[in-house]
This record gives sequence, structure tokens and C-alpha cells, in this order.
Amino acid sequence: MQNQKATRYRWVVSILIFFITLVNFIDRSAISFVIDPLKHEFHFTDTQFGMILSAFATGYVLLTALGGWLVDMYGARMIWPVAAILWSLCVGLLGFASSFWGFIGLRFLLGVTEGPHFPAMSRSISDWLPARERATALSLGLVAIPLSAVLGAPMTSYLVADFGWRTMFFSVSAVGIIWAFVWYILFRDKPENSPHVNKEELELITNSPKEKLEIESSSVDWRFILTHPALVANNIAYFAFGYMLFFATLWLPGYFLSQHNLNLKSVGWYLTIPWLVAAIFLKAGGILSDWLYHKTGSSRIARAHLIWVSQLLAAICFVFLSYTHSLGLSLFFLSLGLGFGFMPQPAFFSINIDVAKERAASSQGITSSCLSLAGIVAPLMTGWLIDLTGNYQGAFLLLAGLTVIAVLTVIVFHHPDKEYSRAQI
Repeated sequence: MQNQKATRYRWVVSILIFFITLVNFIDRSAISFVIDPLKHEFHFTDTQFGMILSAFATGYVLLTALGGWLVDMYGARMIWPVAAILWSLCVGLLGFASSFWGFIGLRFLLGVTEGPHFPAMSRSISDWLPARERATALSLGLVAIPLSAVLGAPMTSYLVADFGWRTMFFSVSAVGIIWAFVWYILFRDKPENSPHVNKEELELITNSPKEKLEIESSSVDWRFILTHPALVANNIAYFAFGYMLFFATLWLPGYFLSQHNLNLKSVGWYLTIPWLVAAIFLKAGGILSDWLYHKTGSSRIARAHLIWVSQLLAAICFVFLSYTHSLGLSLFFLSLGLGFGFMPQPAFFSINIDVAKERAASSQGITSSCLSLAGIVAPLMTGWLIDLTGNYQGAFLLLAGLTVIAVLTVIVFHHPDKEYSRAQI
């Protein structure tokens, strides 16, 4: 009997991952569009608002590593929807907040409940996609991050301007709960347990000889995850990416409001330009990384080189942005800076799967912890520098400097293809 055509249910899973990542980032960044209303209503300073923003990352860092372990132990089918329901409730409760410490507490809990998100993504992609398709699938999921600003910026700004900030939080909180039930019904932790996957697709997912050898022979533990040079370098570079991400999602609306004297609705539309560029570059980065991996079989070429080249170009753009005062040039350099900054993100995630496939969620949990540490530092440092200088120049230069440190680290230490003995690690 002739072989059937392989089903493509793995891409349905990838689309579900894209959608919840879109929701996740709209939920966590929606507060950036209520800076002015909250400052006027509660008389918060920029430093205080930075503390509110960083409270998210303080909670986030507590459960990213633990969340990765939970996903590896109990599966993304169970842990991910529970997390989505809990973080959605936290977003809705922000609409009832009425004090500085109320916002601090709810943002902290939002960070805690969002902790398992990226580890669950990595584990799901690891189990459902073959090596040659992973960066492409990851780019599909991760492109939701900049697209969340493309879609969320105008939507959120209009909700705040027309209905008030409390109604905005109530409105955006429901979607994650709906997704949780859809995911639990349609997803299985292993593709062989899904009724939607046929034999041909299952063989396509698991037919990599190199990967079979890694699964059979490798022993991945916490010591390996915490000390492998490529993973450590990856985490340092991801800290720099996280600093850029939290700076961009939480402070760019304030930058355009204060430095270019735009109104809130205009800011929502102007911000779609750099975030759309970031989405295009991120998707291109995933395709390019998989193409290079297919051609060379080298994670050093396909992942590491893509990371440091992209981050170097991003740092140069942010330096130019710090000395730019016109709206047009600001949008130009910001768009390129975010574009190159987001371009290597699929490669960051792919490294955790390439090097530690057996514990991809746990490894990604450590990487996401570095991002959450950046999420603590970036809002605080940015708010302090703005209060100190009255502008954003110092904040952009600090961002560029951290990115250059990441570039040097990746060039020297990021060798994911190199084998390390137990004694070396």
C-alpha cells in the first residue's frame, strides 16, 4: 500500500503557540500605555513607575526555572493552561488596583504566573518539531512578541483613551482563559499520543539520526545546564536581549509622549512601525538560522554567528538613536535597532534544544530567568536615568553598552557544537 502523505498537525501546534504568546505579551505590556493616567491619578514618579514595571520581572524570575522543571515533569498540556488562566486573572485584577503597593503586588503575581510560558514553548517545539524546522517554528511563535505591539499598541491605547485604563485591563484579560481550554483539548505532550498525527508525520518528527543518538546517550542535569559554556554565553546574551525587550515594551510609549510630544493615540500607531520591522526581522532570523543549519549542520554557524552579528548591528543603531532628535530618524534607528535585536531570538531558543534537548524546558527556564533579571534592572535603571537627566539618551547608551558585552561573550564562548566532558563541565 502506498504511503500516506504526512499530516501537518505540528504546525497547528505552532499556531496555538503563536496565539498564546501574542496574548501573553499584550497582557504583560498593556500597563505601558497607562503611564500618564496612573501618574496623574496616583502622582507616581518615573522611578516609582519603574518599580511597578520591574515588580513583574521580580515575580517572573522566581518561577521561570521552576516553571521549566514543572513543564519537564508534568508536561506543557497541564502546566501551560493553568498558568494562562492564573496570569489572565492577575491582569483583570489590575483594573481594581488603587495604590502603589497594589500595583506592585499584582504585577509581581503576574510575573510569577507567566513564568512557565517560554519553557513550555521550548519543550513543545522540542517534542513536536524536527531539528531542521525548529528555528522556523520558534520564529512563528516568537514573532508574536513584536506583533503583540503592532496589534496591541493601537488597541490598548484606544481602549485607555476612550474607556479608561481600568476597562482596558478588564478587556484584555479574558482571551488567555479561552485559549487554555482550547490548548488542553487539542494538544498532547507527545505527538505519538495525538489522534491528529499519522505515522508519516511522526516519522518526519523523529527521523534525525543525530538527534536519536543524543537522546540515547546524553545525560542532561542541572550541573550541565548551569555550567555548559555555550548555554552560559547564550544566557548572558539573552540578558542583553531581555534588557532591550523590557525597555522597548515598557518605556517606548513614554519616550514618544515626552520626547516627541505625541498624544496617546498617535503613539499607538507610530509604535506599530518599529514593532512590525522587528516581527519581519525575527521571522527572517528563524528562516535564516534553519537554512544555515540545513546547509552546514553547525549550531555555531546557524545560531551563534547569527546572534552576535545581529546584536552588534542593534547596538550601533541604538547609539545613533541616542543622538537623534527628529521623529523620522528616531523611528528609523529604533526600527532597525529592534529589528536586529529581535532577529536572533529563534537562535537563542534553538540553542537550548540543540544542547539540552532532554531538558529543553528546564534549560529554557534558566535562560528566561536571565531575561527576567533584565526585566528587573531595565525598568529601574531607565526610570532612574530619566529622572536624573530628563531625557532618554543615557538609557539608550546603556542598552547599547550591554549589547556589546553580549556580542563579545558570544564570539568567545558560544560554541554549541563542541563536546565537553564531565570533568570539563
